[in-house]
Amino acid sequence: MSRVGIHPVVVPAGVQVDVAGSSVTVSGKLGKQSHRLPPEIAAAVKDGRIVLTPRDKTKEVRTKWGSARAHLNNMVAGVSKGFTINLEISGVGYRAQLEGKKLNLQLGFSHDVKYPIPEGISIKVGEKQTTLAISGADRQKVGQVAAEIRGLRKPEPYKGKGIKYDYETIRRKEGKKK
Repeated sequence: MSRVGIHPVVVPAGVQVDVAGSSVTVSGKLGKQSHRLPPEIAAAVKDGRIVLTPRDKTKEVRTKWGSARAHLNNMVAGVSKGFTINLEISGVGYRAQLEGKKLNLQLGFSHDVKYPIPEGISIKVGEKQTTLAISGADRQKVGQVAAEIRGLRKPEPYKGKGIKYDYETIRRKEGKKK
């Protein structure tokens, strides 16, 4: 049995769930998302909960069962509360600014890096221009945007300059000795 798939997904108030065959659509105050379930998994809405049941008992179907449940749970949480990832920029002269639908980053290069903000994602820059809050309803898209921005200038271990997640700790290394 799947340890994740057996638990039903609780649907909070204000979230609408529609199941049509193998397609599940979830809509709420922060948007609308849809997901296509594997053909081996059946979904039904009962008593304000999404219940997933496998049509087989093989190991492959059980793994898909748990993954499908996790995807649906993330969709319900995304359209009701949303997801946020915070980034910190550290380094002399490193900062970020919003310019319309683009994020302008000064990261110590000879040029500014302009990152286009995708649809469904909102980015807020802190007061000191060294913190970013990336938020949206789609957990995968929020994480992907945060990873792409962090990848523009990864934190380095000698001076700690770069872009890092707020929960991340950078192991510092000692420099050269004479």
